[in-house]
Amino acid sequence: MAAPKKKEVKKETPSAKKDYYQAKGEKLERLKKSCPKCGPGVFMGEHKDRTSCGKCGYTEFKKK
Repeated sequence: MAAPKKKEVKKETPSAKKDYYQAKGEKLERLKKSCPKCGPGVFMGEHKDRTSCGKCGYTEFKKK
């Protein structure tokens, strides 16, 4: 009996926190939306039709 084929696993690259902020004068501005359930430390992921939290799963759908 032949050995089963192993699935190819993609290694995820960690996201850079510096891409979530923009400096305006002496203040930092957040570029991504924060999760309303988890609080201001957790950002929501931007998708084509929704924004979702990777921690708790909260999802807001974009209106067409």
